[in-house]
Amino acid sequence: MLLSTDFWVGALLRRIEQGGGFGYIARKGDAKAGGVILKVVNLLTRQAYVLREVQGHDGALWMRPIKTDDEAEIDIYLQKQIKFDADLWVVEIEDREGRHFLTEKVEDL
Repeated sequence: MLLSTDFWVGALLRRIEQGGGFGYIARKGDAKAGGVILKVVNLLTRQAYVLREVQGHDGALWMRPIKTDDEAEIDIYLQKQIKFDADLWVVEIEDREGRHFLTEKVEDL
């Protein structure tokens, strides 16, 4: 049984808080089955990156869909994705080390 998106996002936000980071929902999507994009900002360097869940041959994993650390470019990418998918959630994470706090498999970092 899969978790609803709102439950999964709530658990991620608690994990971020417990780990010393700051996370918030920048955009709410469909509570039951919306996709999630993470925008992660390193507070020391102000560099950012994006992670999106994709289905791989081994199941779900998280990957960087764009190769930039420029927040302006990332925000343009996010707006395009929101226009394409109205059910999309955007979670922003701010952390001194640029951690994403995911427990799932992450590739290409």
